[in-house]
Order: sequence, then C-alpha cells, then structure tokens
Amino acid sequence: MELWEAALLGLIQGLTEFLPISSSGHLVLAQFLLGVEGGENVTFEVFVHFGTALSIITVYRKRLALIIREVIAALGSPTTLAARYNDTEPLRTAVNILITLVPTGLVYLTLKDFLEARFGDPLFVCAMLIVTGILLLLTMLRKSPSGDIRLPKAFLIGCAQAAAMLPGISRSGATICTAIYANTDPEKAANFSFLMLLPVVLLATVIKSLDMVSAGAAGGSWIVLAVGTLVAYISGIAAIKALIGVVRRGRLAWFALYCFAVGGFGIWLLA
Repeated sequence: MELWEAALLGLIQGLTEFLPISSSGHLVLAQFLLGVEGGENVTFEVFVHFGTALSIITVYRKRLALIIREVIAALGSPTTLAARYNDTEPLRTAVNILITLVPTGLVYLTLKDFLEARFGDPLFVCAMLIVTGILLLLTMLRKSPSGDIRLPKAFLIGCAQAAAMLPGISRSGATICTAIYANTDPEKAANFSFLMLLPVVLLATVIKSLDMVSAGAAGGSWIVLAVGTLVAYISGIAAIKALIGVVRRGRLAWFALYCFAVGGFGIWLLA
C-alpha cells in the first residue's frame, strides 16, 4: 500500500466512522476502486480502527473518567446500583452502553459469516447506503425530540447498531436516528452513539488482531500504518465535533442527500 492510499483510507475511516454515511461501506467501495484487497490489509484495518477509538477517548476523556469512577463506586456497593442508575447520569450511561452490546453481540455471533460475506459485494453496499439515506431523511418526521435514554430505549438502539454491521448501513446514522425516533434529545443521542461505539471498536480491534495473528498476516510498513492511524485519529476528532454541531442545528437529514448520491451512482456504475 502506498502512503497516499494509507492516508486516503485513514481519512475515509476517521470521517465515515462518525459521520452518518457508513465507514464500512466507504472502505469497501474505496478498496474496490483502488484495487486494494481488504483481506490482505487486516493489519492496516486494526490500526485505523484503533485510531478512531483514540478519537473517542480524546473527545470524551472527561466524561469517560466520570463513567469509570461511577462504575467503580457502584461495583463497590452493588446494593445501591438501582438507586445510582436513576440518580447518576455517568453510571446510567455505562449501564445503557452495556445493554446495547447484547443485541450487537448476539447478531454478530449468529450471523458472522453472512455479514462478512456482504463485504465482498459493492453493489449490496450501495443499496444499503440508500437505506441509510432513508433512515436519515425520516428524522424530519420526529419534531422536537427531547427525552433521555433508559434501558428499553438503549436495547432498541443496540438493535440498530446490530443492523449496522451490514456494510453500507451507517452505525452512527442508525443509532442516532433510532434514538431520535424514540424521542431522545438529538445531542444526547449523538453523544451516546459515540460513547457506545468505544467498546465495539476496541472489541473489533482485538478480534481483528487475533485474526491477524492466527493468519500470520504480515506487519507491513510501519510508516504506512502510522500514517493511516494518525489520519484516522485526527479526522475522527474533527468528524465527532462536526456531527455534534450538525445534530445540534437539526440538520442530520442533510447527509441523506450524500448517501443517495453515492449509493445511486455506485448502483449505476456496478449494475
């Protein structure tokens, strides 16, 4: 992989991991257009995913510190967990994130082979981008959402995250839209979507690392890996802050036009 390809793929990963336009879908299409075989770049994928995880940690470092502190306190006094959940927002966020992992994990374990097979089908990816556009457009029907996230809503958002394992379905788009449909304040929905992504990205990084070791994948050029990771990290921070601003202004549906354009062009090109 050339340096410019590493930088481009790192940029795509960093931006599309958080913007509601599907990182997996864009990486599949970019690798297809560049002639880069995804199976030969497991090491690179591990590093750029780690870059996006660092983006979340950097932006939400203070909130994550509060969450960790409250979780430790709750574990030290488990009999007060229910009361702490109702009264303490950081602990409530941690429990809600844990709930989202249930449907995500079940879908991954039962449909892993089916999901991975879809990554070799760019036409399928384009069709799912159009589905993502529809999800984004439908948020216009939910006027002035203002609620908080509780356990049932967290499970529903987790189901949306599970569906987003299909390449072309935006994870951030699906989870934020689902939260908004369920009457969640848009900014709270976006913040929760990014925080709930952290354990998923870290788990994905571990799984890909184990796959890399078991397959005996080559390490590749450290310069290429460093460039891809750094670009993914910096662009990830920019994407998080940009989307929070877009959501705050109620313009999430604007991304639907992009998804329709890319998905439609891809279908026209590949069909």
